[in-house]
Formats: sequence, structure tokens, C-alpha cells
Amino acid sequence: MGTTQLESVPEPKYWHLKTVLSDALDSEFEVGEILPNERELAARFGVARATLRQALEQLELEGRLQRRRGVGTTVAPPRMGVNVGPEDHAWPGGGADAWQPVDSEMAAPPASVGRLLGTDPEEQVHTVRRTRGTHGQQVAAELLYVPAASVPGLTAIDQLGGAARARAVLRELQRLELEGQDRSVELGSARADDAKQLDRLPGSPVLVVTARYFAEGRTVAVGVATYRADTCRLTFGETGSVQIGHPDEQRRAS
Repeated sequence: MGTTQLESVPEPKYWHLKTVLSDALDSEFEVGEILPNERELAARFGVARATLRQALEQLELEGRLQRRRGVGTTVAPPRMGVNVGPEDHAWPGGGADAWQPVDSEMAAPPASVGRLLGTDPEEQVHTVRRTRGTHGQQVAAELLYVPAASVPGLTAIDQLGGAARARAVLRELQRLELEGQDRSVELGSARADDAKQLDRLPGSPVLVVTARYFAEGRTVAVGVATYRADTCRLTFGETGSVQIGHPDEQRRAS
């Protein structure tokens, strides 16, 4: 990292410093590398530690840095590209699906999901839990709700547990002919269980992607995926689809 003259810059010092630091992260540091401590960085750039902290906090908000207790400040991995457009005509768990099944249980879905599925209040459905990560970090958690009527051939499910049970539900669901799907994205706050899985504080900003899967003329499954907002970026392509990705990934792909 080089030094820079900040006094004559009209914008706030911390903002200009953030830009300089961001360029240095791209050119001089690897993913997961630990940055020098605040005292060293402040001395190198000739700024007060308060100014440095503001710049680091902004870079953390933008998903460029991660602060881990007992480790320090490290370079964050690139934001994971996730296509949430409806043109992905595939069932969960099929093809190149990057989600990892965790477990499955019978439980009543939230009222909003029950309305999408058309199930009776308090009716229990297969609830499949899956996670998704990059560079060893969990960045998304999903609950996939599948009514028993959508997987009538599922047998001996009670004899299975954990990921094996989840995979059994997904395999049976894939026996149906997928007629289409739609997805919506909204900003939300991490619930306690999601926050724990994603290593965030409860109430942290997240992106919630709700997917409906159609077969036999009805909604046969609903997935609710929660993404860490600090690791995701929404872009809209020419096809009208929504993608979550890091700008560096998009430059490399073009």
C-alpha cells in the first residue's frame, strides 16, 4: 500500500481513504489475508485512527472486508454470483445446484408460505433446510417447503435423518415435471436462526428470495432463501433476470 495526500481532497478523508484502500485490496492482497493493524495503517496513510476506522467500516459494509474476533480484519471473498432469474428451469437439488442439504422435518409453514402453497392452516409440510457458501463461509440459508401431496411416493422417510432425509425429499420432488417457476427479492432482517447460520447479528440486513415451483397446474413447493446482504449485489440483465454478484466477477465474465 502506498501513501496519499488527503488534505486537499474536497470529499471526506475517510471516503477518499476507502477508495485508496479498495484499490489496494484488488492489487496487493489475497482473499483471507489479514490486514496490518490499525496503528500501522493509520501511520502509513498519515490519517487519524478514527478516520481509518470509518474507511474500514465502510469497506466492511460493502462486503470487501471481514472483521473476525480473535483474527483481525481480513480480505473478504468475492461476492458469490447467484442467478435468481426464472429462466433457471430446474428443481432444487438438481443439475449444478450449489446448495448443500442439511436436514428435513415435518412442520407447519409460515402463514405467508401456506397461502402460496394453498395448504390448510397448521397443515405440516416437508421443510428442507439447505445452506450455500463460498470460500468456506456460509452466505445463504434456505427453507424449502414441500407439501406431502407433492411427493406422494415418498416412503420410509421416518427412517432417515439429517441430510439423507433432505435429499430423499428433493429426489422425490424431481419426479414431477416442472412447468415453471417465479421468484421475488426483497430486503429483510435476519431472524435469530438465520443470523446464527450466517454468522451475523439478529436484525442484520439480508436479501430474501422467495421461489415458487409449479407442476400439475399448481404450486408444489416454495423456497425461501436468505442471503447475507453484505455479500450480495443485485443486477438486472438484458433478459430481465435478477443476479447477485460481485462487480469483479462480472468484469471477468464479460
